[in-house]
Amino acid sequence: MRLNAVTVTTAARLHLGFLDLNGDLGRRFGSIGLAVEAFETSLTLRGDTAFSAHGFERERGAALALRCAADLGLDPAKRLDVLKAIPAHAGLGSGTQLALGIAAAFRALAGLAPDSRSDALALERGARSGIGAALFASGGLVVDAGRGAIDALPPVIARLPFPRDWRVILVTHPGLKGVHGEAERRAFADLPKFAADKAAEICRLTLMQILPGAAEADLAAFGDGIARVQELVGDYFAPAQGCARFASPAVARVAARLAALGARGIGQSSWGPTGFAFVADPDEAEFVAARARQETDSGVEILVSRGRDRGALVAPGLPAIPS
Repeated sequence: MRLNAVTVTTAARLHLGFLDLNGDLGRRFGSIGLAVEAFETSLTLRGDTAFSAHGFERERGAALALRCAADLGLDPAKRLDVLKAIPAHAGLGSGTQLALGIAAAFRALAGLAPDSRSDALALERGARSGIGAALFASGGLVVDAGRGAIDALPPVIARLPFPRDWRVILVTHPGLKGVHGEAERRAFADLPKFAADKAAEICRLTLMQILPGAAEADLAAFGDGIARVQELVGDYFAPAQGCARFASPAVARVAARLAALGARGIGQSSWGPTGFAFVADPDEAEFVAARARQETDSGVEILVSRGRDRGALVAPGLPAIPS
């Protein structure tokens, strides 16, 4: 059944670390990712006499929409409204979620089956990581196997629900953008080869500590595994972001304070500047966040978020206007 309008809502994601930046086994990258509820992209698409784009991320949204229509062989005469947007270039996966949200909306309007993996390939998302498409589809905690010889989106090899009581403390630095675009491509090209023994350690931590920790709601195991992965990956990428593990010195200071207050799994998502930490229950998370806010540098924000264990919501019609 074809619809006249559709609304798509999708959540931000954290990139918790790469598995293998060495690549000697024939696959490179591999990623650990988590969907979080703190930030969303919400958009509507409806039929119109000509294409137009409105709201947040208008220019990027317009380019993606026109490309989606061409790739799917659909009429581009639509009105796109981006009602909410995940902050761009903050390490939260904004571009992939916007692209896949728009593609899902076009598919829903045309009565086509969802296919976020194909959409990600067509829109050139997931050049190094498959977690954005995987989390769009399912939410939760996912691991992908990295890119091999086949030109396809990295396969998802593990997906677990995020423990219900756990909370993620996010440390954002609005106005500061992480490495992206051509600068990101140059950074990957200029960095030296990653040591095989360090890649082996990350893979062992993922299989024997991080995933079991999430499966058994053992925050100490999960958090210590993530923290060690972040140390190894952060030191590797440090030359590309000011010789530090964190893109923002202010976020780094808050992260150190969170660790002192008992939070686990301290790190930075992707190129940042967003930092994160994990806490075992909602009350403790609010307490730790409040204490950290008392000492926070101006310009840095601290949020408490749930993990998100469901994929994007594709709903018929337009959102209701609050009375």
